[in-house]
Amino acid sequence: MEALNNQELSLQRKPESPDPRSGAALLRALTFAAGLLFAAGLLAGLLNTRAEAGVALRWTGFGLFVPFAWRRRSLLVWTFFAMLAGAELGVDAPQLATQTHFIAEIFLRLIRMIVAPLIFGGIVTGIAGHGELKGVGRVAIKSIVFFEVVTTLGLILGAVAINLTKAGVGVVLPASIQAAAPIAHQAGWQGVLLNIFPENIAQAVAQNQILQVAVFALLFGSALATLPEAKRAPLVSVLQSLTETMFRLTRFIMYCAPVAAGAALAYTVGSMGLATMLPLLKLAATCYGTLVIFVVFVFVPILMVARVPVWKFAMAVTEPAAIGFATTSSEAALPLAMERMEEFGVPRWIVSFVIPMGYSFNLTGSTLYLAMAALFAAQAGGLHLTVMQQIVLLATLALSSKGIAGVPRATLVVLMGVAGSFQIPTAAVLMLLGVDTLMDMGRTGLNVVGNCMAAAVVAKWEGVQGIGNRE
Repeated sequence: MEALNNQELSLQRKPESPDPRSGAALLRALTFAAGLLFAAGLLAGLLNTRAEAGVALRWTGFGLFVPFAWRRRSLLVWTFFAMLAGAELGVDAPQLATQTHFIAEIFLRLIRMIVAPLIFGGIVTGIAGHGELKGVGRVAIKSIVFFEVVTTLGLILGAVAINLTKAGVGVVLPASIQAAAPIAHQAGWQGVLLNIFPENIAQAVAQNQILQVAVFALLFGSALATLPEAKRAPLVSVLQSLTETMFRLTRFIMYCAPVAAGAALAYTVGSMGLATMLPLLKLAATCYGTLVIFVVFVFVPILMVARVPVWKFAMAVTEPAAIGFATTSSEAALPLAMERMEEFGVPRWIVSFVIPMGYSFNLTGSTLYLAMAALFAAQAGGLHLTVMQQIVLLATLALSSKGIAGVPRATLVVLMGVAGSFQIPTAAVLMLLGVDTLMDMGRTGLNVVGNCMAAAVVAKWEGVQGIGNRE
């Protein structure tokens, strides 16, 4: 009898818990239903039948997807979800969508706030705190060689792709384009070199001159490394604490990234509209197809030759690339890219030196697009450039693109500066304004991936062990 009573008590104390498999099954069912509803909404919109019903179906699909996104607690999933919702808002309510740009601007300001301390602390503590002064010169030379090889391959591939697809042939130039031409400013090689060195570090920080901040940190860390240990240690300790604090602050700010990505995409779609992209759809398709080819046939082989784990690297750079894609800003992804590469196993001082340097010299996606856009404008203007003329054009673009980091719509600035020298019609360049933001997303994402890859490959060349093997 006592045994039976104990059994009854134990049954009362242990109520039947829900089967976790049933919760997972329900979540999968909701996600599947969300996909079906969203696809049905897209189909209804394409068929132009009951537009209101299509909108309702798509937003219902978004609503059913929320439990999955919340359960995953993944920055990538949240960012992807926010981008879809932002694009949908831009299509359904363009006037409201154009008012959301301030959210993305707030996020960019927060990013700019932490970039300079991150770079400064990372480089100085790496050189002075870990005795890496001798390795700075080697890393700098290896980085520049890597940057030049990869960006040159990007220029060549972009030119080959546009010559094959001839996306600009047959495009009718409008009589007038109601858009202000970007101010063309071409700096010679002396100007490019001069702009690397800061004359005032406070001014460099205020103007967001990332490379100048990196150069100052390099010189400061080298000087600090030559001091006796007793005088060097206190400042190194403070800067190490500063760097750790900035990385922690980066994590806080990145919680805002999905909202900022959605707002940026909503503004883009709402302000430019999908209809404006139709005349240049062939160029956009050529651009994204070439970006994919470049990743598969250039990036992947480089990673394999350098013995960097390809899949683990892809997982490490997905989130920074998604943020760069949505915000069309390499700068927005810079802090997270640095954090992910350090987690990937790249030493902090190499990350802090190579990635900011790549921000000015390794804009792989931008150089690929520059070649494509310049030849597209020439084709649209009815020009038939010989192979030698195209080579000269690509060399000019390669030189001109080195001094325009941080300039809004930098590729258009370079194109406007080069167009006059090759008799490319200004109207053909200005046509790109309508679709430039769309392609800016892809090339910015590739820029982010390229800079992260440069840090990993250079670290491998330096003999760093454990790249990609950290948990």
